Amino acid sequence: MKNFLVKTIANAGALAVAIWLIHDITLSGDSTGRKALSLVLVALVLGLVNAIVKPIVKLLTLPLFILTLGLITLVINALMLLLTSWLADKLTLDFHVDGFWTAVLGGLIISVVSWALNVALPDED
Repeated sequence: MKNFLVKTIANAGALAVAIWLIHDITLSGDSTGRKALSLVLVALVLGLVNAIVKPIVKLLTLPLFILTLGLITLVINALMLLLTSWLADKLTLDFHVDGFWTAVLGGLIISVVSWALNVALPDED
């Protein structure tokens, strides 16, 4: 349970950094509390997408992974971020990613920041 909480906090922090750095990734809301709640919920959605959909997509794109020496991971991360944006819209969360190239840059930022936060935060079961 603690590991799940740490990963959710890391995802929320990584999303916050991406929202802060890229103006086409937005999190809107009327109050700070509403934005914080939306950020945590979007982090949960992103975690579910990465846990359920991403392994299937990586398996299906294994030949492209080998052919591009792993660079297809940037595209997969962008597609997972776009899927998260679409799901957030369906769940009436105030998170939006505007465009594929924005998602590529956002996915790169989220991956790097999430990795750094997972290294820095304690990871106990």
